Amino acid sequence: MLTLYGIPNCNTVKKARTWLEENNVGYEFHNYKKDGIDDEKIENWMTQQSWEKLVNRAGMTYRKLSDEEKLVIKDNASATKLMIEKTSVIKRPIVEREGKIIALGFKEDEYQELFG
Repeated sequence: MLTLYGIPNCNTVKKARTWLEENNVGYEFHNYKKDGIDDEKIENWMTQQSWEKLVNRAGMTYRKLSDEEKLVIKDNASATKLMIEKTSVIKRPIVEREGKIIALGFKEDEYQELFG
């Protein structure tokens, strides 16, 4: 079973969910805002992707951080702390199967290749 991690009001997450539903791809939705995230999950992800790819530096949550807060984020530990405290800073959606990230973000052609 697939798990899609994100927040429900994110436009990119909405596009991914719509695509999966229209293409009859079953998944469970993990809502960061409601369900949170733990350091064990983030640490697992960091064995597969760098923290630089997991932290969405283009997003509003990251851009609203002060320069001092941004300077502190320099390694896995500091990025994990940020992602747990401010789940909206995590790149989304993340699609996972059996503990493995199979998609980071949403690109229709990538989803078509993976699930089509």
